[in-house]
Amino acid sequence: MPEPGTTAVVIVLPDAAPLLDAAWRIDPALVRRGVPAHVSLLYPFVPASALTDQDEKGVRSLAASLPAADLLLEEVVTASGFVAVAVPGLQPIVDAFRARWPGLRPYGGRFGARPAAHVTVALGADDPTAAAHVRAAVGGLLPLRTHAAAVQLVVRTEEGWRPRFTAPLGGPDRQ
Repeated sequence: MPEPGTTAVVIVLPDAAPLLDAAWRIDPALVRRGVPAHVSLLYPFVPASALTDQDEKGVRSLAASLPAADLLLEEVVTASGFVAVAVPGLQPIVDAFRARWPGLRPYGGRFGARPAAHVTVALGADDPTAAAHVRAAVGGLLPLRTHAAAVQLVVRTEEGWRPRFTAPLGGPDRQ
């Protein structure tokens, strides 16, 4: 579990919540409750204690320069203990954020230099039977259409992840 003060830049996809719900019905331990369906653009981002106005302005400015996106989610991907849904339509946005902060290693480098844009559905699905059930349940909900409209900077607190601010894609930010 990330330490309090850890930050991330994400795009929340409320329409993808049923994917997480399907995994939760199979095994609640596989789903990070309280964390909405999202695509991580930068995780971890700059620690909260080191965030500057320039970092926040950079997130807002980059979000404003990128278009909102209509998305089609249609592919379940799995790896050891991990079930996700690919979101290739957000890869250009993910790449733009990673290019803006090249010194930040996505996921601490655990998944290589350029992990694909995805919604994590289940973590810790080490039991192949449970992973297969999650994959089947999630696959039955696809294809799924959704819309990416905004970027959020979120901060891990003692109570869980909390939004610090929201910046619309292709427009001025709002609080």
